Amino acid sequence: MVARIVLLNGVGSAGKTSIAKALQSIASAPLLHVQMDAFLDMLPKHLIGHPDGLVFRSVEQDGKPAVAISSGPVAERAFRGMRHSVAALAAQGNDLVVDEVLLGTKGLEYEELLSPFRLYRVGVFAPLDLLEARERQRGDRLIGLARWQYDRVHQNMQYDLELDTSRVSPMTCAELIRDKFSL
Repeated sequence: MVARIVLLNGVGSAGKTSIAKALQSIASAPLLHVQMDAFLDMLPKHLIGHPDGLVFRSVEQDGKPAVAISSGPVAERAFRGMRHSVAALAAQGNDLVVDEVLLGTKGLEYEELLSPFRLYRVGVFAPLDLLEARERQRGDRLIGLARWQYDRVHQNMQYDLELDTSRVSPMTCAELIRDKFSL
């Protein structure tokens, strides 16, 4: 059987990880959860704030503070490796739920790499004010990251399913995904 991949794309704090964990608990077959955050954690700490790794820069957007992200060559290789890792896991017959923040043309690379498999693209949305509130509540996010990502993450993306986490719980989102894609 061809591997199935649920690609969750959304702004940080939109609820992707919670949805992925809920989906793992109700899917009829095992789903491996691949998290972008795990690949971020692989970077040596000294590359956070370094041009070769990830640089977070305070900016103003719409008159409010935001945090812009730029990736250097080491971070870009790690994230490209993530995309290739997803394809490698699927090639071994693993069904996956991937928790991502796609900026720029990264979604196109997934489209190409994952073309041999069943790819289900799921956009995870929430209003900006709620994302910013979640960002503050979590305590592990840079305040302003959601604002900067908000208009960028879903640009030029086409989804098989769109979910608004301000309206439904992670479990309900997982049930919608399971039912739509027969997982």
